[in-house]
Amino acid sequence: MNFQIEKKEKYTLIKVLIEKLDNNVSPSLKSELVVLTTEGVKNIVMDLTAVRYCDSSGLSAILVANRLCKNANGSFVLCSIQEAVKKLISISQLDSILKITNSVDEAVDYVVMEEVDRELGEDD
Repeated sequence: MNFQIEKKEKYTLIKVLIEKLDNNVSPSLKSELVVLTTEGVKNIVMDLTAVRYCDSSGLSAILVANRLCKNANGSFVLCSIQEAVKKLISISQLDSILKITNSVDEAVDYVVMEEVDRELGEDD
């Protein structure tokens, strides 16, 4: 098992459990993301604590998650990113596109706040 998925009330937590987020893992992660969003998941927190290496296919999977959440009017947050992965995201200039927090708790707080904002916006 390369990742663990925990469905919560307002979000789904995906913990990547391997050190390399590369083309051996990314296709299954992408298909899992598609399945989740077709099931109605719109807020995803991706915990990358274990990931020490990420290649272009790993970045692609992250961007797929971001796009799927955005299309579903939800939020996607990356958290607990190791330095090497942080550098890759920065070099790729994706740090301006992706929401990144230091911990799962911060990511969850962000998603919940965004969800409340969206719910309040619907009342207008």
